[in-house]
Amino acid sequence: MRRRTGIVIGTCTALALVGTAGSVVSAGAGVRPSEVGLSAARPSPVGSTPAEVGRRAVPHVTPTTAASVTKPDILPSASSSAPARARGLESTTTRSAGRQRIGELLRVDRLLGNVGGPKRQEFAYPGASYVKVHFDRLTMLPGDYVTVSNPERTESYRYDESDPDGRWAMSITGDTAVVEVHREIDPLGLRDITGDLGIGIDQVARGDSRRAAARPGREESVCGTDTSSDAVCYESKDPVAYTKSKATARLLINGTELCTGWRVGAKNRMITNNHCLTTSGEAYDTEVWFNYQCAKCGGYDVFKPTKVWGDQVLATDKTYDYTLFTVAGFESIEKFGYLTLDTVRPRKGQELYVPQHPSGEPARISGSKGEAAGNCAVDNPDYTGYAAHSDVSYFCDTAGGSSGSPVISRATNRVVALHHFGGCPNSGVRGDLLAGRLRTYL
Repeated sequence: MRRRTGIVIGTCTALALVGTAGSVVSAGAGVRPSEVGLSAARPSPVGSTPAEVGRRAVPHVTPTTAASVTKPDILPSASSSAPARARGLESTTTRSAGRQRIGELLRVDRLLGNVGGPKRQEFAYPGASYVKVHFDRLTMLPGDYVTVSNPERTESYRYDESDPDGRWAMSITGDTAVVEVHREIDPLGLRDITGDLGIGIDQVARGDSRRAAARPGREESVCGTDTSSDAVCYESKDPVAYTKSKATARLLINGTELCTGWRVGAKNRMITNNHCLTTSGEAYDTEVWFNYQCAKCGGYDVFKPTKVWGDQVLATDKTYDYTLFTVAGFESIEKFGYLTLDTVRPRKGQELYVPQHPSGEPARISGSKGEAAGNCAVDNPDYTGYAAHSDVSYFCDTAGGSSGSPVISRATNRVVALHHFGGCPNSGVRGDLLAGRLRTYL
């Protein structure tokens, strides 16, 4: 059974933008921002609209007390196995790794809401960009529920007895998550005679305090000088590319790993790489962030993203490195539009642009309009990926976390490749091949 969550968004300081207004968190001088607030929950996101903005910054730090968490043990990454290729997958920080890593998994042991036990627990990690808790147990009486929120309660998600054990909660932006058990009135005293009640938390994912972009390996897929720009920089000079970029989403997988995905077709369909996720179980624990982009070209303010959960995997293939899946709460992300696969094989020299979330960054686009064709254009339309003739190669700037990005033709504004390999040239699986294989699903 699916977990039912709700979100409560408080009032924040207003910021006037062109046609938008929203909440902002202040960043320290000289600090390059990194994370933002949330605006949606599973299965039907409610609350803040995409017009709200936050600050891409290291959040306010709350000191950790000895009672906050046990001394953590760092868990191994849930990365997938490396491909049998010399070039690295774009989601990797090294050629032998799997998905791009952004944080740490910490082992904890907390039980809340049991007889005589605490009802509230704070998980504080100074400097963390987000905190995400994992429930190994959700045993409550009807009417009871648990919330996971930030200390100010401006971001809060609710879970009840219908939610399954062994699931992640939605991440909380900032360095502190507060888990609190709320109990229904119990006139019969059932809790006093029911000894197995309780909320168990066995893991916490803590996001990096610094941008993953600073990690070794990013440069291996930036071909020359990085000419990619914040997506919003294209709003006036290339409005079509800017509009198309809105269909692209940041994926946060298993709490600490990153890829990019995008809406393909008008139905509830998302696509990313097979090396990013392969099963419905993985999709179910994947956060899909839409509208995670800067509010101003080169600025630090970012739109508050609309977040939904991944849902069912419909099709996946390792050779062609794709996974097609659905999301819960689809109605909340329809407004961001969708992209279409090009059924025609691209030609050499055809100009391209790539909306993406490199290293988990707010949306960026490589391939400026009018840029020299050789920098972001089809280099070889008959390139070898996992199979002969499967890929298209290009020199568009990408980075770890860009796996699953759409490679879009400027001539048609259709997707000619599903990006998956870095290495200069970089490459993606041909869109015309994917269109044929996925036709029945789209």
